[in-house]
Parts: sequence; C-alpha cells; structure tokens
Amino acid sequence: MIKTHDLLIGKEWRKSAHTVPVVNPFTQEAFAEVCLAGEQEIEQAIGLAEKAFQTTRTQPAYLRSRICANIAHTLRERSEEFAQTITLESGKPLTYARAEVARSSSTFEIAAQEALRLDGKLLTLDITEATRGKAGLTRRRPIGPVAGICPFNFPLNLVSHKVAPALACGNPIVIKPASSTPLTALLLGEVISNTEATEGSFSVVPCRGKDAAPLVEDPRFKMITFTGSPGVGWDIKRRAGKKKVVLELGGNAGVIVEPDADVDLAAKKIAFGAFVYSGQVCISVQRAYIHASRYDEFLDKLMTETASFKSGDPLDESVTFGPMIDTENAERIEAWICEATNAGATVVTGGKREDAFYPPTIITGVDPKLSVSCDEAFGPTLVIDSYTDFSEAVERVNNSDFGLQAGVFTNQMDKTLRAFNQLEVGGVIINDVPTFRVDNMPYGGVKDSGFGREGIKYSLEEMTELKLLVFNHLIEG
Repeated sequence: MIKTHDLLIGKEWRKSAHTVPVVNPFTQEAFAEVCLAGEQEIEQAIGLAEKAFQTTRTQPAYLRSRICANIAHTLRERSEEFAQTITLESGKPLTYARAEVARSSSTFEIAAQEALRLDGKLLTLDITEATRGKAGLTRRRPIGPVAGICPFNFPLNLVSHKVAPALACGNPIVIKPASSTPLTALLLGEVISNTEATEGSFSVVPCRGKDAAPLVEDPRFKMITFTGSPGVGWDIKRRAGKKKVVLELGGNAGVIVEPDADVDLAAKKIAFGAFVYSGQVCISVQRAYIHASRYDEFLDKLMTETASFKSGDPLDESVTFGPMIDTENAERIEAWICEATNAGATVVTGGKREDAFYPPTIITGVDPKLSVSCDEAFGPTLVIDSYTDFSEAVERVNNSDFGLQAGVFTNQMDKTLRAFNQLEVGGVIINDVPTFRVDNMPYGGVKDSGFGREGIKYSLEEMTELKLLVFNHLIEG
C-alpha cells in the first residue's frame, strides 16, 4: 500500500479528488502518491496569500529572520529524512542529496541574515537652490504574493531559493513543485507550518499544467519566479501581464582549458561538472574546448576521472551516478547521441542506455549545429573539441542560444579579464567549471537562459520595490 500525501494550503493539509503517483527513477515503481490541487484549492491558496500579505508586509525584521533561522535549524535536524526523500523521488545519489540539504539549510541561514540587512538610505536632495531643505529616505518594501514554479532536479534547494527570500522580506509565496518530485516541497511545508510564519504565507499546490494558469495569470500575484525549460518560461512571461518575472531557463554550458592550465584539476572538475546527477543540472558542463597542445593529455585524464563514477542504487552511499529522472529523457539523450554518430561523431566512452540509466558519455567530432551540442542536453553527455586560439574558443562558447555560466581554466590575468568581458553569460568561473554555485552569489543568465537573478540578497532586490520618502528638514545647521 503506497502512502497518499495531502497538499498544503496555508498551514492546513488538504485531500483532493485527484492524485498523481510519485515514481522512484531507480526502480521505475510508484512508492507514493500526492493529492493534486484543482481550481478551488488554488483559489484558496491565492486568497490566503493575499490575506497574509496584510500581516507579513509589516512584520518586523527580527521575526522574519527568526522564521528563516528556525527553518534552517530544522533542515539540519531532519537532514537525513530530507535526503532520503530527495533520493527516492529524484534518483539523485544519496551523497549528493545530503549535500543539497546542507545547501538548503545554508540558503535559509543566509536569508535569516539578509532579513536584518534589508535597509534603505538617507539621500541628499538639496543639490540645487530650488531643493534647499529637502532630504530623502528610501526603504525596500515587499511587493506582495509570489508564485514559485520549480523543477525536479533540486527539489529542495531550488524551492528554498524562492521561498527563503520571500519569507525574509515579507512576501507570501505559493509553490508549484515539479510533478515528479513533490514530496520534498511538501516536507518543507511541514517544517514551515511549525514556525511562526503567518497563516497563508506559504502553500504547496502540486497540480496539472492545465490547472496552473492562475499561478501565472491571476493579478493578485505580483511576481512569478520560474525555473525550467525555455519554452515554458517565455510563455509564462508572455502571459504574466504586469507582474515581475524572474526566469532561470537553463543552458548548455561551455568551458575552456588553456595551455597553462592544471590539466589534472581541469579533468577532475570537468568530469564532475558534466556527469554529477546524470548531467541534470542547469549549469552542467555540456561543451569543453581544450587547447590543441593539451588535448590528448586532457582526454586521457578525463576518461580516467569519468571511469571513477560508480553506478547503482542511489540509496547506496557509495554510488555516485544514478538514473535520469525517467526513461523518456534517457531515450531522448540516446536519440541525440545516435544523431551525432550518424553524422560522423565518435563516442569515446559511454553511449549505451539501459532503461532510465544513461552512462557518462564523452563524444568528439560533433557538428555544433546538432542537438547534443547546441540544445540543452540536461543529461550525462560531454562534447569535447580542440582549439588553437583563445579568441576562437570564446567565440565557440558564445555560439549558443544560452548564456548561463561558463568556465575557463587559466592562470593568465589577461585571459581571465578577456573571458569576463567577452563571454556572453551571467557568470564566468575561473579554474573551475560553470557548474559551480554557492548560494549567496548572484545566479542567472542572459539570452535564452532567462533574466533576473537568484542568490538571497539579489532575490530580495527582485522581490521588493524601492520606496522613497521626501521631506523638508527645516532646522538650519
């Protein structure tokens, strides 16, 4: 008998007429089911969020900070429960699931700190004779209820990056988790329900895509923060009306390895960046451009590093490589690799699918116009190529519809600055892979990777409006 999990409206757990199974990607079997929100439940969640904002908009900083700190503390206390849930519903190896929980605790801890720093400025306005006696005061104010739409690949930390800043600044938030990974968000809801958070300031509404329209279109929401595919993201922007919109839409990240680079370090980092969590990471390394003078050496070391991944049951603590989220996506990667090899590319290692497992796959000689190179793979594939001139490598990284992050392995400051100035991405990572992210940094992209930034301080700027007070100070100094 599999367990049925209720959805969460405010602090009340609700049953509904319809459910969706939650499938373990490793066993391909349903181990739970979740109640789906319909029109009525979504309306109730929005109404509660609107009502809650009348309280949360004036909550004192210490209370907002304390709520976030308490969530961070409980995540640490219940770390193993969260990690096991993440692994069961997403197929993420347990070792990486534990790391995600630790990061999520840190995300809420950062939010607790930033809630105390959400201040303004005293402005000098008497800059002309006509404005003598005038001064200004600014403060950042929460904008109102937020809709958060989340993907499957980080079912806790990507939810946390929407929830933590919302709670830190006083915005109620309604979360729609990915259909394949709703349990982790519901478990977070349980944690938040046991804090001082205002009733209605947080809801979790798993629902079908066709029922999610109010999360995008209802004018009571003042902001949508979405992480997912470009097609869905740009459609959300089109339909959002006057709302603020933050879109994190993925990428096909490139990395450059220069002749002066530490090749051992580069190979180790790139293997991890390409194949961790089966490549199902927005900033997963998909393309690597290696200087011709180091290409053979690098490829040998990369194959050694790639061979060190251990496949198997993600609940096994020694396993570092698990299944993709479902067989359909593994079949898609299989088709992309077949397309490339039919066009003359060479699979160096990997390339043979087994159900939802697709092994770490290195491929060379790929036409850059093919999907495995130019689209977002979101799977364990790595395209390797060589170059002779740094400007050429930068141009090839930029030859993409995406622009989330890029990496460059070099110890030369001029190359570092050229990369920073010329790479068309939201973040440039030196002597590491674009897969690097720490939770207080500004994170987001350009082009089809979206716009707006996450990272608590930067999310707070997105979720608040600057408000100005102008006054006369009549006391002459």
